[in-house]
Amino acid sequence: MTQPNINKSEALFAQAQHTIPGGVNSPVRAFRSVGGTPRFFARAQGPYVWDADGNRYVDTICSWGPAIVGHAHPEVISAVQKAAEGGLSFGAPTEGEVTLAEWVREHLPSMEMMRLTSSGTEATMSAIRVARGYTGRSKIVKFEGCYHGHVDSLLVKAGSGLLTFGNPDSAGIPPSFAAETIVLDYNDIEGVKACFAAHGSDIAAVIVEPIAGNMNLVRPVAGFLETLREQCSAAGSVLIFDEVMTGFRVGPQGVQGLTGIRPDLTTLGKVIGGGMPMGAFGGRKDIMQVVAPIGPVYQAGTLSGNPVAVAAGLATLRIVSQPHFFTRLTALTAELMSGLEHAARNAGLTAFRADSVGGMFGLYFSEALPKSLSDVSASNRERFNRFFHAMLARGVYLAPSAYEAGFLSIQHEGEPAQEILRAAQASFAELAGTH
Repeated sequence: MTQPNINKSEALFAQAQHTIPGGVNSPVRAFRSVGGTPRFFARAQGPYVWDADGNRYVDTICSWGPAIVGHAHPEVISAVQKAAEGGLSFGAPTEGEVTLAEWVREHLPSMEMMRLTSSGTEATMSAIRVARGYTGRSKIVKFEGCYHGHVDSLLVKAGSGLLTFGNPDSAGIPPSFAAETIVLDYNDIEGVKACFAAHGSDIAAVIVEPIAGNMNLVRPVAGFLETLREQCSAAGSVLIFDEVMTGFRVGPQGVQGLTGIRPDLTTLGKVIGGGMPMGAFGGRKDIMQVVAPIGPVYQAGTLSGNPVAVAAGLATLRIVSQPHFFTRLTALTAELMSGLEHAARNAGLTAFRADSVGGMFGLYFSEALPKSLSDVSASNRERFNRFFHAMLARGVYLAPSAYEAGFLSIQHEGEPAQEILRAAQASFAELAGTH
């Protein structure tokens, strides 16, 4: 098939590498995992994005989650324009901040008090500090494959054994920082119990993606989240749900609403900002009262609660709270995943699975759905890379890594979803022909 012209993207990428590390401002954008030239986008509308050369793609990243109502939704754009006309930033309180916080508390009752931030990374960093300040303890438990932003103590990979402490997963992080972090396998219930038996009195917090999305989509097995809740409660540790990705993306109350499990602290981002830089952390009132200015844990941000971002977030959240929004989005995503599996089987590719929760999905070139990072790593990544480029050539933009979840918007209903399916049918046939 004829490959699209990407001359401008190639030229921009070459130019960018002179002033920006790797030519990109976030690593996965560089296409290092899949190879080839990253596309430089010029505009977006609804379920579509256009690159600098004018090529149109069905977008299945949606800005890594925030564009749940579709790109450039008129209500969101109008709210942003109106807010911008009044000034971009004040460094002082605004009514919109209060409105947004009250909206979040109404839909996520576990967040009795909260603080707005400018990013999900800032939210998780602050939540960890609050948990340590509240408990007077230092150690943190995280899970292999879960990403919580580029925070020093959380960019940690597993040690050499079940209960060993982690090792730095990035240059520039002192080993002493990583030594305060214990890394366990996701969905390892017995590992959690053993960890608390050995270190429970030293653990300030457990932080977890309650549905993982940074090692592709990985669901919690039955009893995993329940065990975290039980062990944290028994040890006096703080349970942090990192719902930066899943919050208002998998359902109207995030994973908390799907499972009924109430964390002590929650971090939010992405959808809450409607595409603008925004995050939040919050939870139990007694814990959040350790935050300055009423408590000893310092946290601040010049652009926290930025009025333009607040306006974008509120407009988006009001749309997703409309009746049947998540019922439609969930059905759309599940039906597309079923269609993709059927198309793969028809092409003779039996080692392909797809899964979804709400408007979030995962694609895996493997026989079974993964339960951990090691399962994802065992999938056929070379076949995923070929599929990625086959889909890209047919006008579908997938996440450029086998380790990333995908996202749909409500605007993908109808023809856009069918475009994805038709492209997949042809791409699976292409893969089967070169097997």
